[in-house]
Amino acid sequence: MSESTGFSLPSGFGGLVNYKEEYASKFMLKPTHIVAFIILIVALRIGIGFFLG
Repeated sequence: MSESTGFSLPSGFGGLVNYKEEYASKFMLKPTHIVAFIILIVALRIGIGFFLG
């Protein structure tokens, strides 16, 4: 069984801490833009390997 070690851990805040996650940026990218960009890079990489290899 567990024994008391003489110290206590800090309690959670229950989601009451608010961090400012949204900030104004010059580039507001949607997740679909990121996925499309990654697919484009992979396609270019495969194409370069196909034509030069």
